[in-house]
Amino acid sequence: MSARTQTRTHRAAPDTVEIRLPWWAVVLPALAFAALLLLIAGPGQAQAAAGDPAVGRLLGRLLDLLAA
Repeated sequence: MSARTQTRTHRAAPDTVEIRLPWWAVVLPALAFAALLLLIAGPGQAQAAAGDPAVGRLLGRLLDLLAA
């Protein structure tokens, strides 16, 4: 007596790749990047960018958002 094999009801097309990531696989690298960016351009470094005041304002707003 032979055993039945189960067949999948949902099969991806042979020429496509299906990748599913958990939410933390996207969020954790983004948070690590933001933390490193803040360490590199901390509040003391924002005034050093006097040539381009937009960068200093942007960093100031990012710090304000993260502090809130």
